[in-house]
Amino acid sequence: MGKIVTKFGGSSLSDAGQFRKVRSIIEKDERRCYVIPSAPGRRFGTDDKVTDLLYRTYSAFKSGEDFRTVYQVIRERFVQIAQELSLSIDINKHLDALENEIAHGVTEDYIASRGEYLNGLLLADYLGYTFLDPKDLVFFSEDGTFDSELTHTVMASTLKHVERAVIPGFYGSITGGDIKTFSRGGSDITGAIVARAASAELYENWTDVNGFLMTDPRIVPEARPIDNITYSELRELSYMGAGVLHEDSVFPVHRAGIPTNIRNTNEPEARGTMIMHGVVEEENPYVITGIAGRTGFSVLSVEKAMMNSEVGFGRRVLQAIEENGLSFEHMPTGIDTMCVVVSAAELEPVKAKVVKRIMDLTAPDSLTIHDDMAIIATVGRGMVQNPGTAAKLFTALSREGVNVRMIDQGSSELSILIGVDEEDFQRAIRAIYNEFVQD
Repeated sequence: MGKIVTKFGGSSLSDAGQFRKVRSIIEKDERRCYVIPSAPGRRFGTDDKVTDLLYRTYSAFKSGEDFRTVYQVIRERFVQIAQELSLSIDINKHLDALENEIAHGVTEDYIASRGEYLNGLLLADYLGYTFLDPKDLVFFSEDGTFDSELTHTVMASTLKHVERAVIPGFYGSITGGDIKTFSRGGSDITGAIVARAASAELYENWTDVNGFLMTDPRIVPEARPIDNITYSELRELSYMGAGVLHEDSVFPVHRAGIPTNIRNTNEPEARGTMIMHGVVEEENPYVITGIAGRTGFSVLSVEKAMMNSEVGFGRRVLQAIEENGLSFEHMPTGIDTMCVVVSAAELEPVKAKVVKRIMDLTAPDSLTIHDDMAIIATVGRGMVQNPGTAAKLFTALSREGVNVRMIDQGSSELSILIGVDEEDFQRAIRAIYNEFVQD
């Protein structure tokens, strides 16, 4: 029998009612054998996530304030869930121990990780599953980088001997045994790690939305859902700001060839979005798969006659960027012009140094910096089989009076990236969506 690994986000486990939904989902398919919980999320709009409360608890302690006022709110959240579900676990014992640990000065990562830890204890008791602490399964090296191979080896070996388990997300341990967390949203990463180690046939990521939409619904309220998407397309869209999944969570399951299904805990009958490793058999009716973008870029435009025949010119420009601790996003070039797109926020503190270094290294005819640029990615595996996609895109932008400041298209034709003024950002996305997604 194949195995399914299920990860549930904070909104899916925010209170006892959500716990009941989660158990109902798990019990509907006996292949759902490993469950990765997040910490309790918001129950309503003005509510606090437990992880945010834990960070506030740490800040209060470090500031010499009474952290117990905030901690009491956390305690009440977990106790209420345990009581309403009539769990056998003595959650107060664990909460007392944590309160004592905080009072004696534990690390911020340790405190932040306890939301997943405590929720995992509750869920394991509720499901009757084995509880596995990721501090013994997920490892980071001394410098804080994730040790994927050691983690995979230990996790895979452990799961061979455990038929059904709850494994909290978000954290592991660093060399020496101290708790280390992933970045926020890291429970997605843990879920993908477990799916790979278990050789799962499917990784389900349950949240509070019905999968991915073709673009940001705040910009296009009528945005359609994406039924099927490849990992390559997802990588392009998530890099450009599309949410739902933590970007780093794509790699482990992609590497293992495991499909991911994004589902809605509150609408479990909805199919959601299926993320596939390879070719998607179902035809995409819209040519494009999705549109995503980000604002906050600057473009360094370096111009020099006969630049193309000057050996090492591009390397020296990038050397100036690297020496100042910057990474570049894109690098469109011409015969006599080289443009480097960087984060405006990262460039600002070192702008003068970067300009001087490029001038010293390359002696260009001119160097200009254009700020307030947004980048939009139009992504779709179907674009390669459909001639005229680029023409259609630029016609739509022209019709709306959007000036395109940068064009970048990879040889795979998986995506077309354009740079526009930030003031045209939303208008450009709407224009592209309306052009390709027609009723």
